[in-house]
Formats: sequence, structure tokens, C-alpha cells
Amino acid sequence: MPDALDSTPYDALLLLSFGGPEGPDDVVPFLENVTRGRGIPKERLKEVGQHYFLFGGVSPINAQNRALLDALRKDFADHGLDLPVYWGNRNWAPYLTDTLREMAADGRRHVLVLATSAYASYSGCRQYRENLADALGTLRDEGVDVPKVDKLRHYFNHPGFLEPMVEGVLDSLADLPEDVRDGAHLAFTTHSIPTSAADTSGPAEDHGDGGAYVAQHLDVARFVADAVRERTGVDRPWQLVYQSRSGAPHIPWLEPDICDHLEERHAAGVPAVVMVPIGFVSDHMEVLYDLDTEATAKAGELGLPVRRSATVGADPRFAGAVRELVLERAAAERGLPVTPCALGALGASHDVCPVGCCPARAPRPAAAGADSPYA
Repeated sequence: MPDALDSTPYDALLLLSFGGPEGPDDVVPFLENVTRGRGIPKERLKEVGQHYFLFGGVSPINAQNRALLDALRKDFADHGLDLPVYWGNRNWAPYLTDTLREMAADGRRHVLVLATSAYASYSGCRQYRENLADALGTLRDEGVDVPKVDKLRHYFNHPGFLEPMVEGVLDSLADLPEDVRDGAHLAFTTHSIPTSAADTSGPAEDHGDGGAYVAQHLDVARFVADAVRERTGVDRPWQLVYQSRSGAPHIPWLEPDICDHLEERHAAGVPAVVMVPIGFVSDHMEVLYDLDTEATAKAGELGLPVRRSATVGADPRFAGAVRELVLERAAAERGLPVTPCALGALGASHDVCPVGCCPARAPRPAAAGADSPYA
């Protein structure tokens, strides 16, 4: 591991997230931000809005990002890493453009970005890079001397991301009634996306059925399932399933849906299921509503015992993983030899997104990649 004190050439870390409403009056403006230009049906927009109102119009994601900020700052300080951490969102305050403006005013010249999405996909990577390009373009138009921006590699297979999930599954299994525990199946869940977006996720050489998006999730699911088997002595059947579909119904999205999967497992006589949200960094609305509310209610109707395991959130091991990723990338930027830390079968992801990685339907400038106009 490189010198824990040396993050050069980087002089700041930016936590870049999705954002969420923090009160009932925020819900509709927030959803308008999220769906602008995407053609989401009005009915779905209203439905999602009701999800937020069930929780007082407040998304948990902002509070969870504040907790992650605290965890990162504590970990950095405890390990002697003098690197300030900022926070900006794509769709709600603090907005990304405002945060980059603040960073430029503070004299930050080379920024490293941590996105709260661990996997390759358009919505999980390139769209964040497009948002960065939009924000940098706005600031340049204002006459701001914009910083150089790089993005941390995908961290789906870093030990600090995987180990908390393994522990969460073990805790959920222990919480099941003893008579169904050993027969419980594992349902690894992630956000469904259009199959066309999945097939073109990752670098061009990874494009194909499911692309890097499905391959990376399968790698995580297999690793977690194997680790749980080793620690419990029980070989549990598992499957990758999907949730939180939106968009026009005629467009194919990744399946099966978690609720359909629970029905199928119950019909097959499975005694219990642990839902493992490997696709989500924290317990935001897709987890609280689609799993804890909707899928759990479906399981209740079926009489199927279910548990939902924990996301990584602000776990100290994840904060430590971010520190290691920062130092790894900084050393590579300085030309030092680096052995990236990664578990599973796929190895470490690329540091710089290549041209053609996770392409959009309509080409747009994207920062922090090989095709960045802000190199």
C-alpha cells in the first residue's frame, strides 16, 4: 500500500450522489429533476412520489451521505490522510455545480470523485460523468478556472464493500426462525435497467448479453454466496433478481422482478428467503420501499419468511476501502507500481473509462474519462 500520507496529485475528494427530497414540498421538484428528458410515464412519476410521501416526503439518502461523509473524514484523519471531502448531488441540494464552484473557490485543482454507485452502467457511471461535464461547462462559462476531475474505479469487488455484505447476510440468516434457516435461499437484488443499457455497459469488449453490469453483479453474488457457505457450512441456492423498474412497459428491462421471484420461490416450496441488496450502497428509497415495504408485503401475503440484509452504508470498512482506493489511484497517477485490491473472479476495474464505455443513446460530453473534454 502506498504512503498513507500521500494523496498527491489529488487535493480533494468529492462524494457524488443521487440526492433526494428532504420534505413533502421537495418531492415533485426533485422528481422533475430526476426524470427530465427521460420520458418516464406520468403514472410512474406519481407512484414514485407516493413512495416518498409514505416516509414524510424525506428520502433517507441525504442523511446516509452525511453519515458516510463523517465516516470518511474520521477514517482519513485516523490514518493521517490530509484530504478534504466535499459532497454534491445530481438531483438535489447540495447540487454538484454549487459544490464544484465551492471547491474551485477553495483552490482545489485536482479532484477525485467517489460516486455512490459501485457498478458499470450508463446510469451508474457515465451519467455521473456527464453531470460532471455539465457542471464544469457551467463554471467555465462563468469564468471559473475549473479543476481537473478524475473518478475512482468501480469498487464492487473491493473487500471493504464485500465483507460488510457477507456479514449482513449472516446476521439476516441468524434472525430467521431456526426451522427455516438452513433452507433459506438468497435473492441478490439490484436496480433493473433496460436490457439495451445492460448489454452496452462497461468497455466495448465487455458488451454483450448483460454486459459488465450483469457480470459484475453475478461476480459479487457468487462471492457473497460462497463466503456465506464457508462460514455456515450450508450451500444455499441463490439468484440475481431485479427491482425498481421504471419507464415505458414495452421496453425490455432486466428480469425477474423480486416480487415475481418471491412468488416463484414460494410455489417451489422454499421455506425462507434473504433479500441481499448488493446493487445499493445505502438504504435509500429503492431499498426502503421496494424491498422493506413492497417485497416484504408480498412475502407476508405468501406466508414466506423473509429478511433483508444490510447495505454497506457508512460501515468503517467501506470508509477504509475508499481511503485505499484514493491512495491506490494517487500512486498510479504518480507513476508508481500499484497492485489493485479486488476479490472475486473479474479483477480490478479500469481507472479511466475508455471511449465507448457505457454509451448514452444520444452522445453527450462526459468528464473523468478517456473522452473527457476537460482533461
